[in-house]
Amino acid sequence: MREITATVPLGVPPAWAVLERRLFDALDEAWRAFAARYCGPDGRLIYHGPAADRDGADDFYEAFFNWPALYQLGGADDLLDAAKHHWEGVTAQLTELGYLVEEFERGYDWFHQGESMLLFYGICAADPRDERFRERARRFADLYLPGSANYDAEHDIIRAPHNGAGGPRYGLQWEWASYHTDLVSMRPFGLPLRDLPGIAEWADLADPCNAARMGAAMSERIGRGDVAVNLAATSLAVNAWLYDGDDRYRDWALRYIGAWQRRAEANDGILPDNVGPSGEVGELHGGRWYGGNYGWQWPHGLYSVGAAAAIAAVNAHLLTGDEAALAIGRDPLETVYDRAIQAGVTETDMSISDRWLAELGDEAGKPTMLVPNRHDDQGWFDFQPPQLGLPVWLWHASLAHGDAERLDRLRAASGYDWTSVRPFRNKEEAGHEAPWLEFLRGANPGFPEAMLATALSQVQRRMALIDADTADLATIHVHHWQRLNPVLTEALLQLATGTPQVLYNGGLLPARLAYFDADRHRPGLPPDVAALVDSVRPDGTRVELVNLGLTRPRRVVVQAGAFGEHRIDRAVVTRADAGYPGDPRAYTSPPATETEQEVTVDGPRLLVELPPGHRIRLDLHTTARVRTPSHQHY
Repeated sequence: MREITATVPLGVPPAWAVLERRLFDALDEAWRAFAARYCGPDGRLIYHGPAADRDGADDFYEAFFNWPALYQLGGADDLLDAAKHHWEGVTAQLTELGYLVEEFERGYDWFHQGESMLLFYGICAADPRDERFRERARRFADLYLPGSANYDAEHDIIRAPHNGAGGPRYGLQWEWASYHTDLVSMRPFGLPLRDLPGIAEWADLADPCNAARMGAAMSERIGRGDVAVNLAATSLAVNAWLYDGDDRYRDWALRYIGAWQRRAEANDGILPDNVGPSGEVGELHGGRWYGGNYGWQWPHGLYSVGAAAAIAAVNAHLLTGDEAALAIGRDPLETVYDRAIQAGVTETDMSISDRWLAELGDEAGKPTMLVPNRHDDQGWFDFQPPQLGLPVWLWHASLAHGDAERLDRLRAASGYDWTSVRPFRNKEEAGHEAPWLEFLRGANPGFPEAMLATALSQVQRRMALIDADTADLATIHVHHWQRLNPVLTEALLQLATGTPQVLYNGGLLPARLAYFDADRHRPGLPPDVAALVDSVRPDGTRVELVNLGLTRPRRVVVQAGAFGEHRIDRAVVTRADAGYPGDPRAYTSPPATETEQEVTVDGPRLLVELPPGHRIRLDLHTTARVRTPSHQHY
């Protein structure tokens, strides 16, 4: 491995570096406080309420979803063990509550299962040596391979929208035997099925007979066959494949994704959301390509279908390195972008408005690009601003001109300022892609400091919420913990690795850069060290490393690709002549004259030695996808 020593004196510490290290410290305090307040000695969440909430299993895991990612970035040494401890505790807890069979979901939809798996995927990536999690990764993925109860190899479908360790879980009677007007949280999404005689609007569900008829029809039609959100299950197979390259997992994931892509091609390029038991699109919905569970019609449309498609696209690209494999994720976006309108969020009726009011702030009333999220017999509807996380992940995977141009189109059509960093949180812990993209293209130089300061303020707010929390932990709603999870990784992923926040409904995390502490033999940036990626291009990445410490040198391994799949051909590095710190009789230090030196690397990683109070800029010239991706041991 090529070794480089930083020779440029730090001088005035960059504000971004000081804030970044402060964020690491704050997050370390925060996760410990969260665990002490909400978790029992065995790692489970303190909760003695009934297992009556249909959305319960995933929410237990979601409280810790990004803790392994923080460890991989450079979080505390004991954070990985804590993440495993809580996974084990919550898994035992959910088994007792009846949600799990042999440590895996008994049977639920992949819009939610994907959320619950993020903690597991993160642990696997952070510690591939742990044989317990390797065995689990393979066992979980085996639940979906040909020959399993869940997969119909003849028709290339997962047999039911709800699936898992118990096989296909047909129907929705256990969940919505009656679908009625008391389900007030579902009111914004309207009727699940829109072709039942005598049920034309939400108010009609106040009649118990109508509510029972709707529930029965949902069970029979929405609760059977395959649905597009099942594409997120491919992350199970890719995660298992990353351990040892077993092509059984690769072949199934590509086979299943390919089947859905062919259905889209046969449907004028629009990804359908449902396939019947005999493999026919629209079989249970009168020939309609829309109407499936978590599909285009109900409840979320693009929010669920587009996310699953983007996850599948990134997975297919990771498996093949082929840009064309991203088509499964690109097509749904182009479908809705081609039907965009211009209007203000505050003047438009939409099913999810609170997130956009927060993300756009005082600009929510300005005309901006709105795209249809859903489709029914009347056509496209539910117009909302585009979720940038989806096209950003496609660009992150490929760095292709077409994916970059798509982002340029969205920027040009937006009526709000892309440079603003607003202090909000959403469920995905994401949403700040626009100002980050502006920073990468050189149009938002103050972004690092603003983003880190915002992240610190959000950690502070959550700690205050935890401190003020007087809720009865035996009766709280299962969303309670995830709303208070104080671990934030979006800023660190963007700035330190050049990577967007993970796709929340089950995405893996192929970061652009990864770091390893060469002295402590673990993933992440060493103590005192901060990193800033300020340029991302198809043939490389530029990053600055800073050692803020006063006495200890640090050695950090920089790797191209979280899974070691890229090669660093050469690096252009900053150098400084000898002379610092100068004569102690002088009032100031001598000026540092920086030069650049090109060094050959020819490998996936290089070792950088950072003396205390020094920095270095590395312009890494890379070749993509030279090696087979795998979970990286160090």
